[in-house]
Amino acid sequence: MTGGNFTAAALARSGALRSADWRYRLAVGWREPTAAIGVLLALLFGYLIVVPIVTLLHDAIEVQFGDARRAGAEVGGWTLHYLERAMFSPVAGDLFWEPLRHTLAISAGAISFSLVVGGLLAWLLTRTDMLGRRWFATALIVPYMLPSWTFALAWRTIFKNRAVGGQPGWLESLGFTPPDWLAYGQVPITLILALHYTPFVILLFGNALRRFDSQLEDSARMLGAGPATVARRIVLPMMLPALMSATLLIFAKCLGEFGVSYVLGLPVNYDVLATSLYRSIASRQSGVAAVIAAAIMLIGVLSLLIDARLVRQARRFVTVGGKGAMNRRSGLGILGLPALALASFIFAISVALPLLTLVLSTIMRVPGDFSLANFTLDFWIGSNLETVALRSGLLLTPELWLAAWNTLRIVGIASICSGLCGLLVGYVVVRSPVRPMAMFLRQVTFFPYLVPGIAFAAAYLSLFAVPRGPIPA
Repeated sequence: MTGGNFTAAALARSGALRSADWRYRLAVGWREPTAAIGVLLALLFGYLIVVPIVTLLHDAIEVQFGDARRAGAEVGGWTLHYLERAMFSPVAGDLFWEPLRHTLAISAGAISFSLVVGGLLAWLLTRTDMLGRRWFATALIVPYMLPSWTFALAWRTIFKNRAVGGQPGWLESLGFTPPDWLAYGQVPITLILALHYTPFVILLFGNALRRFDSQLEDSARMLGAGPATVARRIVLPMMLPALMSATLLIFAKCLGEFGVSYVLGLPVNYDVLATSLYRSIASRQSGVAAVIAAAIMLIGVLSLLIDARLVRQARRFVTVGGKGAMNRRSGLGILGLPALALASFIFAISVALPLLTLVLSTIMRVPGDFSLANFTLDFWIGSNLETVALRSGLLLTPELWLAAWNTLRIVGIASICSGLCGLLVGYVVVRSPVRPMAMFLRQVTFFPYLVPGIAFAAAYLSLFAVPRGPIPA
């Protein structure tokens, strides 16, 4: 047998073995219960996630009703008109580029603040003997449990000025007029999002610190390394994967953040990508809205790919140590009081002050007047009120109880469904021998995290407006 024939035969046998191995794995996989569950989940999430996104993206290249003349094509035909309008037209700056710049600036500010403050707090809570650290470990997570727009409403209650009309804020009622840059726009949006997402860093960085072996630090000190060298050469590289994951999660959340930017940005025409998307949808520019949504998703997918790469790299960092060494805490000494003050201050401005502001604003007739005569319960239990929206107090308004019931019903159903689906997806991802299906479920279920809710709502309206097969409208 010649060398060429031998090589060809060897390659053929190798290919046959790989094919047989693949068929064997597939046959074994389909006998597992995870295979059937995985197929059902893939079909479900394919229809509920992939199809709406594809429908939304299709609107970016399809001529919409009323745009035939401007696009130079018939309704339903393909066009690049919406891409050109959103990216390259004279109004592209207002539609996309300026909101993109604002979004990136807010994201950078929020990430920087969250990493510095959250990283410091995580270290204080997990690696020191700070007073009250167990209570703060729960209390400092509360900001993420509250809707971000509640912080925006509290900020507006305090700092609102007459630039947009209406009642003045508390500071203006007390004789101080906040400048526009402090009342609206980038500064308040960045600060609110930073405080709202700081718990991300506390959780991720704190978990990494709990698993960090203190013997590594002790060994470095015994070899003559100073505290700065230990932090720079040992602690930071080991914590880098957790910090990068927190960074990318915060960035993805800032991309789709709508409520805070709507409350504090729209009054002064300060648009981010999410509010620009909202404006396009509200003005029935569905093609332009699809382009903006596609850009948001593209940026989100890139961040997801970076995060996946960092997770793979993080697996290289493995340390072995005893439990006692890993749980060792450092004494703060004279720095204990400043550390307690810092944690208390962050809790006060991120939880106590916003909630207190919102509660007080519901029992004050005139904003900013703290005299006893100005406090009332009329807005809760009063009747014949001199207000435009409601003539009776909230607790006496049937619409409030109906809205509360709808909220609890939707939240309850969504929580149960998401919990069950999450458990099933996790089971399939971990246990399924069919790895392509497991990877598909892992990635597709994370995708809604990258898409603003308003974009999904628009896609769902388009998708379910008419019956499609057995699925009713």
